[in-house]
Amino acid sequence: MSNTIIRVENLGKKYVIGHQKQERYTALRDVIANGAKSVGRRLLKPLGKGESDPTVEEFWALKDVSFEIQQGDRVGIIGRNGAGKSTLLKILSRITEPTQGSIRIKGRVASLLEVGTGFHPELTGRENIYLNGAILGMSKAEIKRKFDEIVAFAEVEKFLDTPVKRYSSGMYVRLAFAVAAHLEPEILVVDEVLAVGDVQFQKKCLGKMEEVGKEGRTVLFVSHNMGTITQLCTRAIHLSFGQIEHIGNVNSVVSKYLTFGDINSSTLQLRGKEKTNINNKKMFFHKISIVDQEGVGSTELDVRHPFYLDLEYEFKKTLKNIELSVRIYTNDGRPVLTTCQSDCSPESLGLRSIGIYKTTIKFPAMFLMPGAYLVTIAAHEPMIEILDIHEYVIQFSILETGTKLAKYKQHQNIGVVIYDLPWSELKLSKMDL
Repeated sequence: MSNTIIRVENLGKKYVIGHQKQERYTALRDVIANGAKSVGRRLLKPLGKGESDPTVEEFWALKDVSFEIQQGDRVGIIGRNGAGKSTLLKILSRITEPTQGSIRIKGRVASLLEVGTGFHPELTGRENIYLNGAILGMSKAEIKRKFDEIVAFAEVEKFLDTPVKRYSSGMYVRLAFAVAAHLEPEILVVDEVLAVGDVQFQKKCLGKMEEVGKEGRTVLFVSHNMGTITQLCTRAIHLSFGQIEHIGNVNSVVSKYLTFGDINSSTLQLRGKEKTNINNKKMFFHKISIVDQEGVGSTELDVRHPFYLDLEYEFKKTLKNIELSVRIYTNDGRPVLTTCQSDCSPESLGLRSIGIYKTTIKFPAMFLMPGAYLVTIAAHEPMIEILDIHEYVIQFSILETGTKLAKYKQHQNIGVVIYDLPWSELKLSKMDL
């Protein structure tokens, strides 16, 4: 008997995107005039083909996606922003209908795709536990048997009889995950909503998902944290622009994902690299370059000398409170450091006028341990909007060139950052010979 629990064949999801016309505003006279023009066109060409609307565009979030998942698999779904990961989970959770293709699923699916998925805001935490259980097809007796375990895991005992609309986002996600994981679905689907929870709760969730998988149930998990993916999952699917690039063993797929694309050059043109319409963006990156201490582009850098990261970007409109950030990862996806550029002083309010800018970041000598690293860059208005992001966009290596570190052959065992901290030694007593 086949152990296939999910079979997806030629799956596709199409959206129709509307673009605003380049008008400052639409007055009543414009509406009347446009209506008259439309009637005129229909009278002049009553039998002709309808003209395509230049403000409407078809976008395939998923295209020709096929795969099988076996019972008990823990599958990580990875890919850059806009790759189609969340769309795929919504279709598998029966939240969104596919445009084409077929899906066969055996068993109950519990989904946690965003804060409060499946919760009714006016009902209490207690009532929502029973509601979610009923949606999953559980009997009242089954829910009651798991009830205390769910409440203890979610740590919301004091607020159990409070309407969930009054919960914080952290309380919401704790209860939602506890319900989804404990009511024994055959398939557990989790998006990166766990990022809302605190560190201790995230550890609990990952432990629970691993336990669920070992019990023979299936877990689908979306995350940008490659360390978490490799820790939790046994298999992985790499999506790129709505299509599968790689599928298979988790370590193999993550390794290919982290080195996917043209990241071996010291300078990378970013404008137009992502399949998005930059005309609709407020800000976007043009290019990223990595140079050595001589100002020469290089992806192989001497640990004894500083190196520089150059960012070139453009603001299409005047914006304020904008923050740029750079994150460095090890070659296996572990985050090493994040550095931010922000200018939010009361005098300027972080104001950026229309134009092209260049920023240079200096990394000191004897800072990163010898090894291979990846760079992610982003621009955002904190807690409000991500303006542009490029993940794992460029790769570089720090080379050992005969320093005092050379005696340590296994650099990874002593960390990823070097720093000469001041040491102060004081002799407390004198021993007589």
